[in-house]
Amino acid sequence: MRNYEITFIIDPVLSSEEIEDAASTYEKHLIKEGCKIVHNENMGLRQLAYPIKKRTSGMYRCIEVENQSSDFINKVELALRRDERIMRFLTVKLDKFGIKYNQDKRAGLIGKVKKKEEKEAEEKARLEASRAEHAAKTAVAADAALTSSEEE
Repeated sequence: MRNYEITFIIDPVLSSEEIEDAASTYEKHLIKEGCKIVHNENMGLRQLAYPIKKRTSGMYRCIEVENQSSDFINKVELALRRDERIMRFLTVKLDKFGIKYNQDKRAGLIGKVKKKEEKEAEEKARLEASRAEHAAKTAVAADAALTSSEEE
């Protein structure tokens, strides 16, 4: 089986229903061509590096598919070129490393999920350190108060 990743940018001026309709159109088109959809990711609204069709942002969508042959690519790319809602697209054939990377990313071993867990661990460590520091200051203050009351 050959794996491909099709990423396209949808015009952000469209309503959310039209954006979802555009994305589902290509999902259906890929299924009709005999592809198995491995993963469909809505990457959301992102800023573009340079203006495309006088737009500075776009709704990114990434569909990972699996198929025996590459005959479907020309048909899908022709449909993407003809669609006015699509600003840009990119089709990439994934090698074994790309497939493994995408699987690890979906499993949470790579990317923002891992960073989020690390941030939470760091925040817990800071909280524990501040609690310990506060407890130490309180103990010192209580000890100082106790020694001053004993001297009187």
